[in-house]
Amino acid sequence: MAIEIEHKFLLANNDWRHFVTKSVHYRQGYLSALASSSVRIRASDHQAWLNIKSATIGNQRHEFEYQIPLSDATDMLNSLCTKPLIEKIRHFVPVNNDLWEIDEFYGANQGLIVAEIELSTIDQLFEKPAWLGLEVTDDLRYYNNNLSTHPYSQWSE
Repeated sequence: MAIEIEHKFLLANNDWRHFVTKSVHYRQGYLSALASSSVRIRASDHQAWLNIKSATIGNQRHEFEYQIPLSDATDMLNSLCTKPLIEKIRHFVPVNNDLWEIDEFYGANQGLIVAEIELSTIDQLFEKPAWLGLEVTDDLRYYNNNLSTHPYSQWSE
């Protein structure tokens, strides 16, 4: 069984932008979002994936991901997935031996930027760069699944 171990953070400033080594545009949508799991489609300009993830709150969840044809993903995103779709640019920022993925959201989630780090083990130590802000790993609002039904642009806070 595949386990994803991940921490999510808001950003304290834009200093991370100086260290971006690659950026990829993603569109993703949800075929199903239950209390126990979600099924989503994610596509970049050249690849696509079907992803099944447990709806567990916290830094450890079950995750299964399978590459699928881009044309199938495009059809599913356009015709089957709940709207609005999640649109984001994922920026890759290496920090020592770790790789941070920083999602800059667009569309209905315009203005939200979230940094994530995936770990190999639950007790793995990682450096928290100075540009990192508040940890939001346990805050459901920041999960992509939730952002598809409760977009950042509609938050009242």
